[in-house]
Amino acid sequence: MTQETLVFILGLILFLTPFLGIPTDWKVYVYVITAVLLLLVGYRLRYARFLRSLENGQGERKLDSYVETTGESFTSQEQSV
Repeated sequence: MTQETLVFILGLILFLTPFLGIPTDWKVYVYVITAVLLLLVGYRLRYARFLRSLENGQGERKLDSYVETTGESFTSQEQSV
């Protein structure tokens, strides 16, 4: 089951809960559990979209890159001074 399908099913549960005729105490538990699951699935979907936005065409992530300084850079500068 995809996460999008899970969000749809949880939304359907939230919509139908008031009309199912279950006791009020149970409704509170259904609402809380469904809300927590929606929060978790929504967070995972948003995080996955964020990671996709970082990727470039080759599947690599576009992050800051740093160049390591080598000893040759320092020796050439010292000789010119």
